[in-house]
Amino acid sequence: MIFRQLFDQDSATYTYLLGDEKSRQALLIDPVLEQFDRDVALLDELELQLVAALDTHVHADHVTALGLLGQRRGARTIVSERAGSVCADRLVKEGDRVPFGQLELEVRETPGHTNGCLTYVCHDAGIAFTGDALLIRGTGRTDFQQGSSAALYRSVHERIFSLPEATLLYPAHDYKGRTVSSVGEEKRHNPRLAIGKSLADFERVMAELHLPRPKKMDVAVPANLACGVAPFEASSLLPVDTSWAPLSLASNGIPELDAAWLAEHRHEVEVLDVREPDEFRGELGHLPNAKLLPLNSLAARGVSFGPERPLVVVCRSGGRSGKAALLLRERGFTRIASLAGGMTEWNARGLPVEYGGAHGVERQG
Repeated sequence: MIFRQLFDQDSATYTYLLGDEKSRQALLIDPVLEQFDRDVALLDELELQLVAALDTHVHADHVTALGLLGQRRGARTIVSERAGSVCADRLVKEGDRVPFGQLELEVRETPGHTNGCLTYVCHDAGIAFTGDALLIRGTGRTDFQQGSSAALYRSVHERIFSLPEATLLYPAHDYKGRTVSSVGEEKRHNPRLAIGKSLADFERVMAELHLPRPKKMDVAVPANLACGVAPFEASSLLPVDTSWAPLSLASNGIPELDAAWLAEHRHEVEVLDVREPDEFRGELGHLPNAKLLPLNSLAARGVSFGPERPLVVVCRSGGRSGKAALLLRERGFTRIASLAGGMTEWNARGLPVEYGGAHGVERQG
């Protein structure tokens, strides 16, 4: 089996890539929206076909990339039937199977952190993905999103600790640099749930945590119930002006523009590249006259020009630019679009590219 453990620094989230070597079919577990470009680049490098994207639960600390992976890569989106999702292609329950090539994951319901928490078990590889139900030497919190200490205690003991002791456990997060544990380790050493710790002991520990509210919760939870795009109120977003270009509006509210039109009309619009500087100068290059403003900086500062001139946002594959387009829509930009397929699609069509600094030093096409 092909296996990769990927990390998002901002939310301390692990994303897992699993692939079947023979069929080249693959899954992504707990993908992060801001890491969309990284993840699809790795899929391409390993020559894998993404057949499904799965969340272990409705996350409160980051926005999922499920919806975008479904749109861009045709992946089936999968969450628990108890998660309250309005968007997933498949809602799974206890005992269901998720196949990829000759391999499969077994679904185990492990509620307690949230109502819709799942643990995915690959028996062939002897590994399990526990989400926030069981962390390395810890657990997910139980003080919001239908959390229940009693339910979590039962879930871990009945659905995770019942696996063979050699089963390797991969959580959704770790905040101390740890990457993997095992059933045997956690049964002996988890300070909250080790064998011998009673339900009363666990409930007392959880009641005394007094953790701060996740800073992204108000955005992340509604967005993740919609597979990664917050269900904005009508009053918060002005209608998209489609008079300036042949736009398509994705179901998640992202206005998109085809590369061919932009190639012919790029002097009529502002082009904003929201990748990191090393990507802007890297192998894919950038559009001529593009202005560089990484997504994190855009979120913090906004842009220096007004919303009157049409604005096209660009990234590697469309993940970050789609998020930026929605952000700018919230800020009053109605003549806005994300470049469909990003610089990957632009290069595939052999369209003009510059390399180097902000204005380019070398030109092709």
